[in-house]
Amino acid sequence: MGLFSRKKRQDVDAVDAHEDIEKNAAADGAAADGTAADGTADDGASTAVGDEGSAADVVQASPEQEADEQEVGAPSDGTADEASGETGDAGAEETTGRGDHLAEGPFDESDAPEEDRIDLGGLQVPTIDGMELRMEVDQRTSAVTGANLVIGGSSVQVQAFAAPKSRGLWDDVRTSLRDSVVKQGGTAETRPGAFGTELITRLPVKRADGRTGYRPARFIGIDGRRWFLRAILTGKALSDAEQARAIETVISRLVVVRGGEAMAPQELIPLNLPGQRPGLNQIGASSLDPLARGPEITQIG
Repeated sequence: MGLFSRKKRQDVDAVDAHEDIEKNAAADGAAADGTAADGTADDGASTAVGDEGSAADVVQASPEQEADEQEVGAPSDGTADEASGETGDAGAEETTGRGDHLAEGPFDESDAPEEDRIDLGGLQVPTIDGMELRMEVDQRTSAVTGANLVIGGSSVQVQAFAAPKSRGLWDDVRTSLRDSVVKQGGTAETRPGAFGTELITRLPVKRADGRTGYRPARFIGIDGRRWFLRAILTGKALSDAEQARAIETVISRLVVVRGGEAMAPQELIPLNLPGQRPGLNQIGASSLDPLARGPEITQIG
């Protein structure tokens, strides 16, 4: 591992449609369970599983990725739903099978094998040569809200949330995200993947030349022991099988540190910057707003 540098979040004109996707999904989910959704996208204050910020900012994290230039490759077994608009979750229980490139995780802290990792509080990230770690920080509260792991031309944004003991969150979150994408004129498809059912989205965005393009993203959700991990892939891993496997391997080696404190479902498990162990400053449970970007930590190794 190597040096870390930080830089403040920059306001980008294209907070993009992905940000709106999660905002709308959050609002829909909030209406269903009575939780209020915070609609402030610019300061990124509230964070929850299906909120704004997540996908939008992750897509922004790959400046080389232009709308319409990246297409999501088909699963290894060739199965995929048609994404001409809204698609259902039929076949949601299917998987392509766990590949040999994957570890047994993501792990609960109690089950994690010994390995050198970067301690981010609620998440522990394996140390990988050449990987960049970019931390998402809420400018208003200075709370760390997510981590972006960048390998080559691919990026994955990861966040962990508290979940009920009785059931997982991914089915509900995936449905809300899919419906929100379709409402915004995008396409969404479910397909079996390395960790179970995934969601592939293409969101319409305005290009610099005034034309409409589409930005793709791959959402992975993993239900664990009283926690839910969400990963959003962008960049080359969407179409390059080797890069996809590398990112999937990293995800499978992550450790979630849920802790024993009481937390509301969909509440972001607190994170901290590498090397820092502040008192747990929890982010309130509003509708999932995982990717509000902030200071970034660059270049590991």
